[in-house]
Amino acid sequence: MGNFVCMGAMLQCSFGTAPSSLMVTVPLRPKCGNMLMANIMDMIPMTNIMSFGMCQSMSNPTVASATAAAQGVLTPMPCAPVVTAPWAPPGQVKVMDTPALINNAKCMCQWGGMISVNNPSGSMMTQGK
Repeated sequence: MGNFVCMGAMLQCSFGTAPSSLMVTVPLRPKCGNMLMANIMDMIPMTNIMSFGMCQSMSNPTVASATAAAQGVLTPMPCAPVVTAPWAPPGQVKVMDTPALINNAKCMCQWGGMISVNNPSGSMMTQGK
C-alpha cells in the first residue's frame, strides 16, 4: 500500500543534482485534494518528468565526453531524462483505466539513474485493498 501521487509531486533522480516536479498533462483526471492524480504512464521525459538539473552519470554520453575532455574529472552536464518504461510497482487503484502512481514507485532513466518520489504532494489519500 502507498499514497497516491499527484501533480506537483517532488521527484529525484539518483544521478541528478536537483529535484523536479511531476507534471500531469491530462486534465480530465480524478483529484486527490485539489491536485490531478498521476498514473504509472505519467513517465514521458520533458512532459511528465522534467530535468533534474545536471546529470552526473558516466553512462550519459554527454557526461562521459565532457569528463574525458576534462582529463577524467567528473563533469556533470544538463539533465535530459530518458525514461522508457512505466513507474513500478503499480497501484491497486486505477486512474483513467491505468494503475495509479503511488509514492513507493520508481522508474529508471536510460543513463542508470533511479527516479523516485520524494514528496507525493497532495497525496492525502491512501489506496486501500
